[in-house]
Amino acid sequence: MEEQLATQVVDECAQYSNFIMKSFCQGGPVMIIILVVFLIVLFLIVERLLSLQRLTVDKTSINENLFSMLLRGEVKQAISFCDSRPTPLTNTLKSGLVQVMNRRPDEEVQVAMDASVLRETPRLEGWTSFLAVFGNVAVLIGLMGTIIGLITSFSAVEQADNATKAALLSKGISEALNCTAFGLLVAIIAIVSFGYFQIKIGKAINDMQESSMTMMNLVVANRDKVKD
Repeated sequence: MEEQLATQVVDECAQYSNFIMKSFCQGGPVMIIILVVFLIVLFLIVERLLSLQRLTVDKTSINENLFSMLLRGEVKQAISFCDSRPTPLTNTLKSGLVQVMNRRPDEEVQVAMDASVLRETPRLEGWTSFLAVFGNVAVLIGLMGTIIGLITSFSAVEQADNATKAALLSKGISEALNCTAFGLLVAIIAIVSFGYFQIKIGKAINDMQESSMTMMNLVVANRDKVKD
């Protein structure tokens, strides 16, 4: 029975001319679980790419516009400018501008911007940390597929006759290696993407902190120019 099943699986997989489809077929049922993890990883990557594209802006352009308004004392116009471009950076600067408009002390202006950085950081991070989680999960599932393939292979070989031992052993080893390869591929994509997004998010957070400090210095030096 096991010999017939092994032969049937080999024949079914042999019909695929595409290397990827053939390898996926030979990898056995564990490949489906790894595929689900891969689809989740792809979803997270696309979601983060679109989100970061929406949530990040050119710091230099924003600062030039805002700080020139602040130097002229046009705080209301600066707040309106931030409202027209709602991103973590502009929201952080706006929180400080609102305090400046209300004639609050410098300490409260800085505290408001620091609180905004803390509030906006989770928006930038989103589900990024799950890329690292699913990267590790993919490796473990691939390893599980490898072990299952080897156990199945050697168990079948032990009970098979000499004519079918080679075929059963080949099937089991093929299943094991394909699971390992697919799991590692998914893990590499997930972990590399995680590192890329960490760099992007870190830069966005640094931009918020740097811009808030620069604006604080301008506020201290130009309090007398603020228009009601």
